[in-house]
Order: sequence, then structure tokens, then C-alpha cells
Amino acid sequence: MLPSGVDDRRGWARDIQVAFTSQTLSATHSNICSVIAVVAQESSFEAQPVVPGLAHIARSELERRATAAHVPGFVLSAALELTSSNGKTYNQRLDSVRTERQLSDMFEDFIGRVPLGKSLFGRFNPVHTGGPMQVAVDFAEAHDSNYPYADVTSVRSEVFSRRGGLYFGILHLLGYGTDYPSPLYRFADYNAGWYASRNAAFQRAVSQLTGIKLALDGDLVSYHSTAQSHTERATKTLSSRIDLSEGTIRRDLTEGEKKTFSDTKLYKRVFALADSAQGHRVPRAILPGIRLESPKITRKLTTAWFAKRVDARWKACMRRVGNS
Repeated sequence: MLPSGVDDRRGWARDIQVAFTSQTLSATHSNICSVIAVVAQESSFEAQPVVPGLAHIARSELERRATAAHVPGFVLSAALELTSSNGKTYNQRLDSVRTERQLSDMFEDFIGRVPLGKSLFGRFNPVHTGGPMQVAVDFAEAHDSNYPYADVTSVRSEVFSRRGGLYFGILHLLGYGTDYPSPLYRFADYNAGWYASRNAAFQRAVSQLTGIKLALDGDLVSYHSTAQSHTERATKTLSSRIDLSEGTIRRDLTEGEKKTFSDTKLYKRVFALADSAQGHRVPRAILPGIRLESPKITRKLTTAWFAKRVDARWKACMRRVGNS
């Protein structure tokens, strides 16, 4: 099922199989093609994809973060001139990085050897995603309890390997239950976060019912703040129409990162009201309206663009299966 031209096909197939079996995922043609499509989109089946202009991107990002953290520029410059563990200065290593793994390894060495490195620069690592599926390091570190490989130095380093990047990427792609009508929405969730497509549809239903414009980004509450999100404030204006207290609305909205949100009274009553108002069943999943932001991205790209690109690759893979 792998595309023609992939190097070490047996190795890729083995690492995908380990991820499926260790996570007890169903190895359907659709699921395998979903993985193949994401890998093709994110890295073209390169375990450590080269990022054009990475050295310049990384240096600019380090300088931006230093400024934001009020670390004087001369402190960063002096630290980068120190000799690293391989005999080169960090400046020399930074100028030569071509992959995210090289950059991450350089930075981890940097904060471990530079005086006060962790306290001054510990949060500056510009690499947050990596590997053949460009999975987030934070996601991997939060979901490593059943990782099947024993010879692990760190979860971060595993993300940049083929086996680790595939394991955590497949977990992020397929490791949660949905009832989406098409893999398209799972591809959007891969980019925007679990259940983002379902939650964006809920936000649109709330917006249509209230007349309040909302960002259809899938974020129902402010998880890292005590302030109410726009979605929470808008939903609470429906309190009397759906016969739920503001406290219950808040409680149900906090389920937004889980499958169980679809079972809450809030979800069911908002969609029942939206169906009635529109005169038909409104969609329970839509593509989130999110613009992709990253130092690596130079064009105006969105989650919808990403999902549609991956979906086209998934369809091509399914055609290959059907013709084989």
C-alpha cells in the first residue's frame, strides 16, 4: 500500500505495523491509507525531512523568544559562541542545521552545557513538532505510557525517529473515537486537535442560533485561563432556550476535548434547537477555520487546506488498494 519510490519499504511497513498492534488499532485499508496520506503530506516519507532555510528560521525564532523573555541580545550571542559537546560552537552548529532533529539536539545540548542554560533558555527550544508525521513533542510526552520500545533516551528524541514519529503520529491520528462521516475531518483534527471538527460544528450552531460571530476553531473554553471564551459567553445566552443553567453549560463545555461531549445535554439540546431552526439536520462536523501559524510557513495556509490535501492523498491510496 506504500507509494512507489519509498526507500526501505519494509522498515516503514514494520514501524507502522508495530504502532497499529501496540495501540490495538484496526488495520483497515482506510486507517492505513490515512497514515500513509499524513506521512506523505508531512514529510514525503523522509524520517528526518530537510527544512529549507531552517538555520535562518531557527536563529530568528531564538532572537524573537529572547526578546520576548527580556533576555539581552548580548547574553544570547555570548552563549552561542561557547563550544558545544562536539567541539564546534553553538553558532557553527546552528548555521549548519538542516533538519529539526539536528536543531533540537543542538538546543538540548545548549541548555545542558551553557551556564544557567535551563533557567535562561529552557523554554526557547524552537522545535515543537518533528519526525515523519510532524507530531507535537508535547503530545508525545503526554502519551508515552504504553510506548513499545525499551531503548529510549528521551521521548523528545523518539519523536524525531521514524519509529517514534510514526507511533505518536498514528496515536494522534487514530487513537481516539469519532463518528465522523468522512476521514476528512479526522485529518483536520490531526492539524487542529482532537475533536476540533466536531467542536467547530457546535460553534457554528451556536453562532447561527445567537447571531454572535464566533471563530470556528474548535476551542470551546479557555483551558489555560479563568476568563470565559467567546464561545462560552455566546452559549450561555441560550440558557433559557435550552433549559440549562450557566453552571451546567460551563461544565459540559469543559468536556470539549473528549468524546463524551457529544453525550452531554448541552450538545444534544443545542443541535436539536439548531436542527429545528434550520428545518433540517445541521452538520455535526465541519472543517475548522484556522490559519496555520509557524516560523516554517511562509504562505497563507489553513487547517482546511491541510485536511483537503491529506484527503486527496488518502483517496489516491484507496484507489491503489482497489486496483491492486
